[in-house]
Amino acid sequence: MQLEAKGMGFRYGNGPWLFRGINVVVKPGEIVGITGPSGQGKTTFCRLLAGFEQPVEGTVTFNGKPIRKNSYHPVQLVFQHPEKAINPRWKMHKTLNEGWKPDQALLASLGIEKEWLSRWPNELSGGELQRFCLARALGPDTRFLIADEMTTMLDAITQAQIWHAVLHIAKKREMGVIIVSHEAKLIQRLCERVIDFNQFKV
Repeated sequence: MQLEAKGMGFRYGNGPWLFRGINVVVKPGEIVGITGPSGQGKTTFCRLLAGFEQPVEGTVTFNGKPIRKNSYHPVQLVFQHPEKAINPRWKMHKTLNEGWKPDQALLASLGIEKEWLSRWPNELSGGELQRFCLARALGPDTRFLIADEMTTMLDAITQAQIWHAVLHIAKKREMGVIIVSHEAKLIQRLCERVIDFNQFKV
């Protein structure tokens, strides 16, 4: 059930290529880091892997089958800014149950407190909101989690708590994790191998 990008390239319209010739395979249970300067298309690459966009060249497949735009598949993406992924007009219990209903054990492992469920998004911190985004992403069918600068805006203690929970869940489920970050120490500490996005520069 590997996630694979083969010969993948992307550009917007007739603009310059963001990247070309990407060949990447991520296996179940593998923790992979992605590094590289800003503006090289790492976030776009994540969106392609998660099916939000389609490559201009090449393919993205899960378990050998193409990932189609807007179709369901077990690859979930968590972004850097949780407030942009949460409806400000919904209380947190509605946000949490939008896609599936997480059990109490998962909520506890992510440090989500019961009283937060009745609050509005603007009543919670960025770290608290990101825990909800993770809970939504970690559905029972999720096989790969993509974390795009997921904890960059959070304090060190919150970062440590969230990554501890994610890696524990990943190991338990044999779930692949792709970590995009500019923080070299974080990548070195968490990842089994690292992909330098500079190699795909056009």
